[in-house]
Amino acid sequence: QVQLVESGGGLVQPGGSLRLSCAASGFTLDYYDIGWFRQAPGREREGVSCISSSSGIPYYSDSVKGRFTISRDNAKNTVYLQMDSLKPEDTAVYYCAAEVRFGSFCSLRIAYDMWGQGTQVTVSS
Repeated sequence: QVQLVESGGGLVQPGGSLRLSCAASGFTLDYYDIGWFRQAPGREREGVSCISSSSGIPYYSDSVKGRFTISRDNAKNTVYLQMDSLKPEDTAVYYCAAEVRFGSFCSLRIAYDMWGQGTQVTVSS
């Protein structure tokens, strides 16, 4: 079965850290740009970060730049999102998405074809 599966969400206090994982099954991530998105209740989906398949160059939205780090391990067929210095406004359901692309730079503005089911991140004291 071809799918993306996110894991690693949970409840964390402000200032804490979480690492999300996006594991692919049924296909290889080698040629896919991967994006992380989030959606909080009552708000539109927001692009958070992405990473290029060919260059490994990451991109971050201004809201998470300097706090989040995206990485990929093609041998494990998994992409990670390390989230540090978490804030209450980071609370959302986080989704990873995949799209076949061959450029050096990823984008959060393209239409990603494949999506995971999401994982809840709650930042609260």
